[in-house]
Amino acid sequence: MNALADLATSLSSRRVAVVGDVMLDHFMIGRVDRISPEAPVPVVRFERDDFRLGGAANVAHNIAALGATARLIGVVGDDEGAIQIAQEMRRASLSADGLVTDATRTTTRKTRIVTTRNQQVARVDQESDGDATGATMEALVARLETLAADAHAIVLSDYRKGVISPALIERAAAVAAARRLPLLVDPKVPQVDRYRGATLLTPNHHEAELMTQTSITSLDDARAAARAIHDRSGASVLITWGEHGMWMLDAAATPHVEAALPAVAREVADVTGAGDTVIAVLSLGLAAGAPLRDAARLATIAAGLVVARFGPAVLSLDELRQAIGDA
Repeated sequence: MNALADLATSLSSRRVAVVGDVMLDHFMIGRVDRISPEAPVPVVRFERDDFRLGGAANVAHNIAALGATARLIGVVGDDEGAIQIAQEMRRASLSADGLVTDATRTTTRKTRIVTTRNQQVARVDQESDGDATGATMEALVARLETLAADAHAIVLSDYRKGVISPALIERAAAVAAARRLPLLVDPKVPQVDRYRGATLLTPNHHEAELMTQTSITSLDDARAAARAIHDRSGASVLITWGEHGMWMLDAAATPHVEAALPAVAREVADVTGAGDTVIAVLSLGLAAGAPLRDAARLATIAAGLVVARFGPAVLSLDELRQAIGDA
């Protein structure tokens, strides 16, 4: 584990440009003690609000929480959600310079009604999910080119809310290639060709099934799916698979390295945002020059910590170091 401990120590000097769908996760928390007489639904007695950065903003928050530098690039509306995101970013020591305001769009906001026992009662989504175009896309590309100028890696966090369009992927791939930066993509659409030019794709196993039109129920299935995704994208592939761990295909190695990486056993409270933590740690590991296997092992340990917490969560560098020692 000494190599992983050394790698963790090097993360805080890295800078990552994170481009993608910025979200606000809003939790309305209260107590349930009766069923409504109007309909068979629980009555939640409101107690407090809890706001978290979600989507690409959660990726950036994870990077910053580890002591590294994240440059977040995305779109918000001209609304209350954007104001709340700016407040949460300040609390997370993140700059909002990369955010583009588009008054024609709604800031993506997921409002969850949750009991004090962390049981979700309902969720209400507010969003505009059409592709960003025109002046908004031009502003996104301009911020990408500026904020990636001294970055060590670029992350595309795709939640299908309109930022990660084919035009932006193409531009990000060009910037990464010109500056020899790893380009990591957390994909959401099944059209694998859309992400050509990426260094690494990190689909979960459901997304990998959609991408390959196959069922993944074994390591052999995961291997075949990773190979199919690589064949169509040219990228390395890391399929995340919950308690089953990850399947890795490292296309940067000669010959290619394929391996199953076991999950780190933890009590699971909430998997929300775990993929954001994974790609955040992967980006820092690759930015530090680590081989994919080591970066992925570090990401597995980090994911094991955040799934034990409620909602989108982050971890500190000290917590990661401690977990490495305990693994």
